[in-house]
Amino acid sequence: MARYLGAKCKLCRRDGVKLFLKGDRCYSEKCEIEKRNYPPGEHGRARFSRKSSYRTQLREKQKLRRMYLLLEAQFRNYYYRAVKMKGVTGANLLKLLEQRLDNMVFRMGFTSSRETARQLVLHKHFEVNGKAVDRPSYQLRPGDRVTLRERSRNLLVVEESLKKYGSRGTVPYITVDVNKREGVYLEEPTREMIPVPIEENIIVELYSK
Repeated sequence: MARYLGAKCKLCRRDGVKLFLKGDRCYSEKCEIEKRNYPPGEHGRARFSRKSSYRTQLREKQKLRRMYLLLEAQFRNYYYRAVKMKGVTGANLLKLLEQRLDNMVFRMGFTSSRETARQLVLHKHFEVNGKAVDRPSYQLRPGDRVTLRERSRNLLVVEESLKKYGSRGTVPYITVDVNKREGVYLEEPTREMIPVPIEENIIVELYSK
């Protein structure tokens, strides 16, 4: 599958917000946003961009897409699914993205970034309700239990991440047992519960044109 292989910090600087693509680095003083919060490039400081509604909508969509590591076609499919659901389309979109297995592995503190979570899921290091799942896009349902497989319980990357569980922030719709190496998706989150600094209504406006 195609994926972005360039400098991740440039993406954060381009959008002017932390996308949390580099794990623990994003929570430290080494974060590029903390040091150079302006667009990348030779003329980044002086770059002038004409503000238009389309540009604002596009940048908001790009931020959300990059945050969850999705290609354009994947993101568009999530939007179409959100449209068909009952409720507010923007909130539905965020809910669908949050329910992805790779995101839940990240939220539960097993990894410090979604990219690492995706890699571990692809290598079958996690089980959902006792069955191994290797699809990062697998959609969890309330009550689903995510567990680190027995053969993977001593993974160094997981141990180091769980030591810092809670310091990077938690969400109320999951619970985690660090000793058992498992987490439970408790309930579908409301928009207020999802800690994503995005104006999703702007994204809906973009796709509604």
